[in-house]
Amino acid sequence: MATSRDQLGTLEAEGSSGHRGYSGVEVVLSSDPATPAPLCPHGPTLLFAKVNQGKEETRRFYACSACRDRKDCNFFQWEDEKLSGARLAAREAHNRSCQPPLSRAQCVERYLKFIELPLSQRKFCQSCQQLLLPDDEEKHHEHPVVGDVSITQLKRPSKLLYPLENKKTNAQYLFADRSCLFLVDLLSNLGFRRVLCVGTPRLHELIRLKESGGKKSNIRSLLLDIDFRYSQFYMEDSFCHYNMFNHHFFDGKAALEVCRTFLQEDKGEGVVMVADPPFGGLVEPLAVTFKKLIAMWKEGHSQDNSQKELPIFWIFPYFFESRICQFFPSFCMLDYQVDYDNHALYKHGKTGRKQSPVRIFTNIPPNKIILPIEEGYRFCPLCQRYVSLENQHCEHCNSCTSKDGRKWNHCFLCKKCVKPSWIHCSICNHCALPDHSCEGPKDGCFICGELDHKRSTCPNISTSKKVNKAVRKQKQRKSNKMKMETTKGQSMNHTSVTRKKKRRERTHQYLCS
Repeated sequence: MATSRDQLGTLEAEGSSGHRGYSGVEVVLSSDPATPAPLCPHGPTLLFAKVNQGKEETRRFYACSACRDRKDCNFFQWEDEKLSGARLAAREAHNRSCQPPLSRAQCVERYLKFIELPLSQRKFCQSCQQLLLPDDEEKHHEHPVVGDVSITQLKRPSKLLYPLENKKTNAQYLFADRSCLFLVDLLSNLGFRRVLCVGTPRLHELIRLKESGGKKSNIRSLLLDIDFRYSQFYMEDSFCHYNMFNHHFFDGKAALEVCRTFLQEDKGEGVVMVADPPFGGLVEPLAVTFKKLIAMWKEGHSQDNSQKELPIFWIFPYFFESRICQFFPSFCMLDYQVDYDNHALYKHGKTGRKQSPVRIFTNIPPNKIILPIEEGYRFCPLCQRYVSLENQHCEHCNSCTSKDGRKWNHCFLCKKCVKPSWIHCSICNHCALPDHSCEGPKDGCFICGELDHKRSTCPNISTSKKVNKAVRKQKQRKSNKMKMETTKGQSMNHTSVTRKKKRRERTHQYLCS
């Protein structure tokens, strides 16, 4: 998954600052488990809070876990909002209307019928993104249709389907063959036999192609993806319709058990998870989901292996390194640049700032991962890992410090290496771009302003919550008082008008008598 160059600045700010951009919106992960989150078409929603530095916290609210843009999913509900039965019923009806038109079982049944058809009758509707059976052709006769769909094409559905390019929800930019082949070979060389592909349909396809082609590959894979269109190409044990931002299986317990069985097979040995989330997604809920998958994997272990970790490859931009390592301290970032087939910027072979910012975060020791020497990667004997060509070892930092593929420079005032385009600012007392704003947004805690922690771990959070609660109650009392005064005034006006009307009627009766 990837995003556009015009959003890189915003994403980099989010990744480095530890906040959801500068809007002051944070996801609340410690919500009361006794109160289940309301549902939207994408499953359970997430609880958010708007916070401003030096100001009280506003009311918390529920919003869609998968969509950051209200245009894609307009679900919104205050945490303390009480809904009527009619509104709840309308919401449930809306959620049902947004679900895929065919059930998982119906998709499998259609797929089995489709592969039995002769080549001349196998057709795919490009408008509806659907495999067509002979009975469907009349409904689609005005749509552009691909004919003679071969078995090979069915094994590469990402080539048939139009990519979903919503950067904040699906961001379905697909691995280039170069990155895909590297991952498959790497996983095979590391001895993995099963791959849980979370949001990586292209990798899932290549693994299955090698398995069916007899190319010395004994690796199997299971795809978890939010794109329901893949349901029509795979059996139940190969694909689960899944939302990685809230660990929601759209097809219920049956799909959950498919995933559980896959992870726990052979007592959990020989399995690895490869995840490629949309870059617009929040790190916090992704980390919570991955920990739930880890817990599911651990259920099949004996207590003797309780200290073992599920091997993971998390593919994400390099500037989210601190956020990812906050949740997974054992993770390290590899220098390998992941590129994408249908993205204009994230291509292999570019130089400077145009290089792909996408990296692999993993809990596998980096000295076990060999990067392709023919692409310029080399082994650093001091760091005991493979690094990119321009990533030079800094004797002051005692590591290869570059994150973006360029040679970084050591700043003796900051006591660390920084990007080559940065200079030291005497006002900010740290390195930044030459045209940066010295009064720009700061990192740190929204409550006390300290830089060494976030609001969620602030020691003054309990005091802040009490103050905020008192402020909200005071505002609520003031609002109720104003409503009462308004209602009272309207009532008095109504009484006055009624009296005047009766006097006029009596006067009229008197004059007419």
